[in-house]
Amino acid sequence: MTFFSALQAYPILGMVCTLVLGLLVGSFLNVVIYRLPKMMEREWQNQCQDFLATDGNIATPSPQLNKEQESFNLMTPASTCPHCGHKIRAWENIPIISYLILRGKCSNCHKGISVRYPIIEIVTGLLSVAAIHHLGITWGGLAALFFTWSLIALTMIDLDTYLLPDDITLPLLWLGLIVNSFGTFTDLPSALWGAIAGYLSLWSVYKLFKMLTGKEGMGYGDFKLLAALGAWMGWQMLPQIILLSSLVGAVIGISMILIRGRDKNIPIPFGPYLAIAGWIAFIWGDVINQTYLKLFVPH
Repeated sequence: MTFFSALQAYPILGMVCTLVLGLLVGSFLNVVIYRLPKMMEREWQNQCQDFLATDGNIATPSPQLNKEQESFNLMTPASTCPHCGHKIRAWENIPIISYLILRGKCSNCHKGISVRYPIIEIVTGLLSVAAIHHLGITWGGLAALFFTWSLIALTMIDLDTYLLPDDITLPLLWLGLIVNSFGTFTDLPSALWGAIAGYLSLWSVYKLFKMLTGKEGMGYGDFKLLAALGAWMGWQMLPQIILLSSLVGAVIGISMILIRGRDKNIPIPFGPYLAIAGWIAFIWGDVINQTYLKLFVPH
C-alpha cells in the first residue's frame, strides 16, 4: 500500500496530514507574502537603473549592491526578527507551536511578533482541510490545495501592497487550464472561455469607468485573477463569483467602517474579495446554485 492509498483508506489520517501540510505551507506563505512584493520592487529598480545607465551621467549600480539584491529571494537570506535582526532558528519556526512557546515574542529582544503569522498558518491549515474534505485525497484535491494556497497569498499581498503579482496569477491561470484539460473540474472549452470572459468582463468595466470618471477603478491584476478563476471553474461560475465578491466586499467594507472607523474614501483592493468569492464558489458553488433554484425559481 502506497502512502497516497493509505491516506485514502484512512480519512482521519488524511485530514491530519493535510492539516500539518497546510500549517507548514502557511508558514512558507508568510515568507512569500512579505518577500515577493519586495523582490518585485528590486526588479523594477534594477530595470530603471539599467535604463538610466544608458545616460553617461547616471552611475551604474555597484557590484556589491547587485550582489545584495540577487541574494534576496524566497529562500535567502534566512528569516530574522524585524526588530533586532536575530536569525530565527529551526525550532523557533515551527508553525503555531513556536509562537505559543515563545509567547508571541522574539527569543532575543523579547519584542512582540505579529499575531498575523500564526493566523495565516491556521487559516491555511483549515482551508486546506476543507478543500480535501470536499474533494477527497485525489489529484483534483491536490490541485485544489495549490488553488487555495495561491488565493491566500494573493489576498494578503493585495491587502498589503495593492498588487496581484503575475508570478502567482498567471501560473494559476495556466494550471487551471491544464487541470481542466483532463476534465477535472469542468471541460476544457468552458475553462478556456472562462479565462477569456473573466479577463474581458473586468477589463470592460475598467475601461468604461475610466472613460466616465477619468480614474482607474481597479488594476490589471484583478482581470488576471478573475481569468484564473474562470479557468478553474468555467465561464458558468463567473456570474456567481462576481455577485459573491460584491457581497463579500460590502460586508467587509461596511464592517471595517463601523468597527475600525476606516475612512470610506480610502481605496480598498478588490482582489481579496475576488479571491474569497472564488474559493467559496469553488467549494460550495454547486450547493449555492441548487439552494437558489429551490428557493427562488418556481417549479
